[in-house]
Amino acid sequence: MIKTPSNLQDLRRKIYIKAKAEPSWRFWGIYVHVCKIETLREAYALAKQNKGAPGIDGVTFDAIESEGREEFLRKIQKELETKTYYPNRNRKKAIPKAGGKSRILGIPCIRDRVAQGALKLILEPIFEADFQKGSFGYRPKRTAHEAVERVTDAAIKGKAKVIDVDLKAYFDTVGHSILLKKIAARVDDKDVMHLLKLILKAGGKIGVPQGGPISPFLSNIYLNEVDKMLERAKEVTSGDGYQHIEYARWADDLVILIDDHPKWNWLEKAAYKRLQEELSKLKVELNTEKTRIINLKTGETFGFLGFDFRRVKTKQGKWGVTKTPKMKARTNLLRKLKEIFRNHQSQPIDRVIYLINPILRGWTNYFRVGNSSRCFGYVKDWVEKKVRRNLMRARKLRGFGWERWSRNGLYEKLGLFSDYKIRYYIPKASRA
Repeated sequence: MIKTPSNLQDLRRKIYIKAKAEPSWRFWGIYVHVCKIETLREAYALAKQNKGAPGIDGVTFDAIESEGREEFLRKIQKELETKTYYPNRNRKKAIPKAGGKSRILGIPCIRDRVAQGALKLILEPIFEADFQKGSFGYRPKRTAHEAVERVTDAAIKGKAKVIDVDLKAYFDTVGHSILLKKIAARVDDKDVMHLLKLILKAGGKIGVPQGGPISPFLSNIYLNEVDKMLERAKEVTSGDGYQHIEYARWADDLVILIDDHPKWNWLEKAAYKRLQEELSKLKVELNTEKTRIINLKTGETFGFLGFDFRRVKTKQGKWGVTKTPKMKARTNLLRKLKEIFRNHQSQPIDRVIYLINPILRGWTNYFRVGNSSRCFGYVKDWVEKKVRRNLMRARKLRGFGWERWSRNGLYEKLGLFSDYKIRYYIPKASRA
């Protein structure tokens, strides 16, 4: 974890307080803070923490460190100060998706990631003051678990009708002119706006490339009016002291939950219509094939942030909601692990365990807040069998070696990841 320098932290706090106190204030004279060496150092540290492949120039973090990080940052600073900075084209990389499709990442060079990160560090507190409570993706001090819990709580409280929203090629359709207009409503600094235009154009004439540090932040600005519309819907329908509509958004992943009482049938249609109206202003389309309106009380399910949500009856006879890892999430995990086992068949098992443990730890830490026991049991057995097969193959033997290696031996002696316990989410306010 990286600690932001106190001077930069204080600046960001002051910007946020000003933005929160005066929602119509337009910030000027902030480009100088983007160019400060401490801002660039922080942006570099964040970029390095996120790792990532090199951009189109092939320059790696190791190469930068060996040649001198400070000199590298000073050069970026000079280019920004003298207005001679121009970003390189993003390197395109296709990421396979289900159904044979792929998602295209636009990977900026490290130099450009630093410039984007510095700009984000200064702009972020301005727009954080404007963002809504139902927006969670890629925001400071907000987690996917909080978004999942918000959805779970709404479903438990009777909001069983769900609009499971899917946006058609969202990141590829973000309009530059619309986005810049939204940013200009809060930023009165021509140098900042010019730098933003350069960054956007490096990714093409339209859209924000997935892969750059500033892209998720810009996507949140773009959809903020959608969030505001849903917040207004919550407010105007809560005259009886109860909330009848809730939502949660993570980047372009959005779910809207509505009270299933017949009295609120109109709200489902109204929310869907208003959503379409707000999206049309942004020239963003709903993927009508994947956008669904479902009712949990009729046994239907929906997915959000890797979890499948369904309504079930508890042992106490009450209705509750379970959230289990999606089959796709489990399949992707096993595919990734299988590749490691396949590529390291001739290597010692310690090396294989060294590679798979962080993957298992990260995956289980994310999904352990759900009803994941059965899924975890499957994954644990699958991994254990793969390790046993690896051990047996190394000795040119068949089978799984059930008598040769005890289960405790795999975990205690070999150090195989073993923490598959469920730890239900605890809201921040309830934590000690």
